[in-house]
Amino acid sequence: MIKKYEVNSKDLTSDIKIKNHKFNTTLDFGKVKGNLGQKRACDALDYGMKMRIKGYNIFVSGLTGTGRSTYVHRLSDEFAKQNFDKKTIKDYIYVYNFKNQYEPICIELPAGEGKLFQTTIQKTFSKIKNELTKSFSSTKYINSYSKFESVYDEAVDKSLEKLNKKAKTKKIMYHAVDDGLVSVPINSDGSILSDDDMENLTHDDFIRYKNNISRLSTDLNKALDEIKNAQENYEKAIETFDKEIVQKILDNWFENLYVEYSYNKKIMEYLNDVEQDIIDNLDKFKMSEAKGRVIISSIAKSRDFFDRYKVNLFIDNSKADRLPVVTEINPTYYNLNGYLEYRNKQGSFYASFLDIKSGALHRANGGILIINVHDLLANPYSWDCIKRALNTQSVKIDSLSQHSAYIITTSLKPEKIDLNVKIILIGDYETYDLLYDYDENFSKLFRVLAEFDTQMDNTATNQKNFASIIKLKCEEKHIKQLDKEALFELIRYSNRLAEDKNKLSSMFNKIMDVIYEANFLSESQNEFITKDDIKNALKQKIYRNNMYQEHLYDMYKDGSLLIKIDGEEIGQINGLVVITEGDYTFGSVSKITASSYIGKEGIINIEREIKTSGSSHDKGIMTLAGYIGRRYGKEKNLSFTSSITFEQNYGYIDGDSASSTELYAIFSSIADIPLKQYIAVTGSVSQLGEIQPIGGVNEKIEGFYNICKLKGLTGNQGVIIPKLNVQNLVLNDEVIASCESGAFHIYAISTVDEGLEILTGLNKKQIDEKMNDTLQKFIDYFEADVDQQDD
Repeated sequence: MIKKYEVNSKDLTSDIKIKNHKFNTTLDFGKVKGNLGQKRACDALDYGMKMRIKGYNIFVSGLTGTGRSTYVHRLSDEFAKQNFDKKTIKDYIYVYNFKNQYEPICIELPAGEGKLFQTTIQKTFSKIKNELTKSFSSTKYINSYSKFESVYDEAVDKSLEKLNKKAKTKKIMYHAVDDGLVSVPINSDGSILSDDDMENLTHDDFIRYKNNISRLSTDLNKALDEIKNAQENYEKAIETFDKEIVQKILDNWFENLYVEYSYNKKIMEYLNDVEQDIIDNLDKFKMSEAKGRVIISSIAKSRDFFDRYKVNLFIDNSKADRLPVVTEINPTYYNLNGYLEYRNKQGSFYASFLDIKSGALHRANGGILIINVHDLLANPYSWDCIKRALNTQSVKIDSLSQHSAYIITTSLKPEKIDLNVKIILIGDYETYDLLYDYDENFSKLFRVLAEFDTQMDNTATNQKNFASIIKLKCEEKHIKQLDKEALFELIRYSNRLAEDKNKLSSMFNKIMDVIYEANFLSESQNEFITKDDIKNALKQKIYRNNMYQEHLYDMYKDGSLLIKIDGEEIGQINGLVVITEGDYTFGSVSKITASSYIGKEGIINIEREIKTSGSSHDKGIMTLAGYIGRRYGKEKNLSFTSSITFEQNYGYIDGDSASSTELYAIFSSIADIPLKQYIAVTGSVSQLGEIQPIGGVNEKIEGFYNICKLKGLTGNQGVIIPKLNVQNLVLNDEVIASCESGAFHIYAISTVDEGLEILTGLNKKQIDEKMNDTLQKFIDYFEADVDQQDD
């Protein structure tokens, strides 16, 4: 009678669509055609990349391992190549600001021009510096300088001679020194007093000496004015002469630069400032100190001073053959926004315009910037940095001190750079949802969502592409390729990961893990990975993770866990559960019992009462009450109490996949109908009595099979699953073989009545008669008891 519900053995695993495709190994497959089941996501990416309007940045959502990052990088590279135009990307340089050294100037140049400009300026300045040095140290310059010096000396001597002529009458003589004129007393013959003579001077002599100096003050001031005028004339003459020399040299070198860069206003202004600054600082270019005169004493040269004439090549796109595609794996604020690299000088830290370093936003300018959203949100201020850059369409290097209470470490304020970048964030949908709900800027800045699915259709085309990707990955990792049967086994494993024989899994990280292990376990003499290698890898993966499962099975075997898999019992049934330990999931069995009696409480969920059940499980129990009320309580007021529990379970329970199992136990308990203990059950139930699909169906079936195998297969054992879960069946070879031989059975049902028929051997009419009889007895007893209390 129940044979009609049994699942056909051909439906117990997936179908290999490329079974008749002519190939021997994965080497026989070509390149991937299309986007391997991620058309929606790839179309969204393509749309987002092409949309150049502000705000159309992209958020890529999907689980890790679905290939989202691989696709993003592949499509970004393709877009960067196809849309490359060297005119659309720029070089950026920072130069010294001669008007305000604390605000370095940024200059935008066509791609490749930045490096050329840096080299040109460096060579030009080097030539100018050498020529100036040679000019200022040449014999011609020294001779010319001597003429100016002679004129100056002659004027000074003339003024001194006039002053001393009068001063001698007062027995005083003046001498020129570096910082002015000095008076000394002299003898009547004009000779300077000796040390002994100075010691013999009386107090009156000193008074007389001071009075004479006072009397000469007018003449002294006149002489000083004349010397000062001579000094000024001398300085002006030297300055004019030096400027004529340097201007001639500068004109020679800068003339072509002005012509070459006439298209760039900022460069023209910069070149003009460089010229003027060289003229204003000629003393830095002189080789040695001039002798004998204050005016031309040189200032010591400083290497740091000449750094102002260098160029900081901030962004160099001279070798670009595509649009920039930058992946920032450590999106700190400074890695995104750029920073100043401080140098230690005599215990102090400082930075110049040459120490301005680019961030990911600068390097990706004109192209694409890819960031993992979890890494971005984990770094303080980074998300704000991204939003500010996109909102203002510019990026300005600053210190976090401007956004927080940090100590200010620099006063440099580099000029901002205009930004034209497409940002792609890679994350999961939960993060997308949170940002969308709680950050009002997010929806304005990231208007394109590209969702990567964990599954793709199990078509022949996708299976071929699946094989092509495996071929490519094996080539990249330099490991063995797969033979035909190994590929078929891997496709089945992919179906199993997808939990649907009509789907292939997109979790390529898990698939490649199996291949890597299979390659490691493969015999050295085998040229290709075989089916046995894949199976062995899967077994080893289970072995490394199933210690808890083994302990659980030992408890079933020795009777510590009270599970009965033969005979029939009232109010007792075997439910199928899924247990997850880290990356490993396996199926197990839990005895569910129900106890029914007269009362008004309805269904009591013991797990809920002790607060060890989740909301989904509680909902399932409440659904049962709705179903029983709908089926039996339309014409009478039901009076019963049924307590239900998972025996020997002390952990947390959630999910409604056992709700049909619990319902069968309640039916059995109320109507005293025995249930077959050798048939385990899984499936969710609706208030209408429909059996709804559940997850982990393969693990649940294999879990019960393993327990039956431990205690001995009788040919009667089996499981009941929702009919809608048949498409999810991708069972292992052993279970399939047992089903084909009749040693194990899998039944698929659509309604509660079908499940009851399998478990009890009774049809709906018979079940209803027994249920109504018992429920009526409960009602009669309860009403009689109430009448007695009223009397």
